[in-house]
Amino acid sequence: MADQQADELALDEVVEFTSGLIRIDTTNRGGGDCRERPAAEYAAERLAGAGLEPLLLERAPGRTNVVARIAGTDPSADALLVHGHLDVVPAEAADWSVHPFSGEVRDGVVWGRGAVDMKNMDAMILAVVRGWARQGVRPRRDLVIAFTADEEACGEDGSGFLADHHPELFEGCTEGISECGAFTFHDGAGRQIYPIAAGERGTGWLKLTARGRAGHGSKVNKENAVTRLAAAVTRIGEHEWPLRLTPTVQAALAELAAIYGIEPDFRDVDRLLEKLGPAATLVEATIRNSANPTMLKAGYKLNVIPGEAVAYVDGRCLAGAEEEFAATLDQLTGPDVSWEFAHREVALQAPVDAPVFAKMRAAVAEFAPEGHVVPYCMSGGTDAKQFSRLGITGYGFAPLKLPEGLDYQALFHGVDERVTVEALHFGVRVLDRFLRTA
Repeated sequence: MADQQADELALDEVVEFTSGLIRIDTTNRGGGDCRERPAAEYAAERLAGAGLEPLLLERAPGRTNVVARIAGTDPSADALLVHGHLDVVPAEAADWSVHPFSGEVRDGVVWGRGAVDMKNMDAMILAVVRGWARQGVRPRRDLVIAFTADEEACGEDGSGFLADHHPELFEGCTEGISECGAFTFHDGAGRQIYPIAAGERGTGWLKLTARGRAGHGSKVNKENAVTRLAAAVTRIGEHEWPLRLTPTVQAALAELAAIYGIEPDFRDVDRLLEKLGPAATLVEATIRNSANPTMLKAGYKLNVIPGEAVAYVDGRCLAGAEEEFAATLDQLTGPDVSWEFAHREVALQAPVDAPVFAKMRAAVAEFAPEGHVVPYCMSGGTDAKQFSRLGITGYGFAPLKLPEGLDYQALFHGVDERVTVEALHFGVRVLDRFLRTA
């Protein structure tokens, strides 16, 4: 009975903590314009309430990270990293149905920026750890709990800082779990799929610079920097990248095909994706490199041709395709436009046949026996990239049981970000089950 009461309290706390963290505005606009410290203190206080001794660590004032360790029962076992970031992307209140930092709980739904990215997972971690303290539970392996700053920019003040300057805190960690995995994907035909991330595309954010001859806007100018830049941006935006299947994506396609009774033909992946229907969206962004132009900067007066024009491109690269990515950019930009990496991080691969992946599968299956668990590769990236410097293999495992009709992927960085109370309760139960046995 005591255990049941403690579990019920954990279910109440995950909702309270999700709402409480959302109410702390940790908007990260880039360039150091963020203060995660209030959220870090919120998390640290709750870890301390569970009998832990959290450390608050900063590279820059206000950019606070929290790290704590829970001793496992098996000192010979490798440690496991469990991490979540505290910062969120900006939100324009006028666009939302509720204020994005209200943390409002209404009709079984928690609203606000961070509800899925990723203060919900932060709250789950806190709720599970505090539930264990009340029950006297210890995991099998050491757990390192980390709440980080700056994930929504480049991680320089967060996971990068921790990995580079405090590696001792992660001693013994061989694997880690964080966001973007074990959520319900409804295929529209009654099937529920739970993708667990076992890879990430690499980050290659690019700065393009075109130079030309400045002059009067009324004159003929064959060396117009804006024209040169526009041509390069158009070539990049229209480029068709070749198919590249990583082991994780191939495993995802094979397991999805099995669910639908399809023989996977990797010689015609586009046709295979057509046969998978809506489930194809789980993999279609990760079968190729990509480069999407996102920002343009040029000129200072309408009748003046500037001598320089700049563009930014969000590039993403599959593991093993980095050289091809760079060589293709050289061709697409041409002789009149130079490019450089504004930010760069590695692509990741994690084995889907590892014991830890099997335990994640089992934890989801226990509470969603009707679901199909599959591996997948994230199209974007997480703090797992920086922690990989320490030899930590990263997985995306932030379990949520979502109702049909709620577009989970669209809520990331979107308007009216929200999560159901039922999803949070499911997440606590699955995370508790996994972390006890991992």
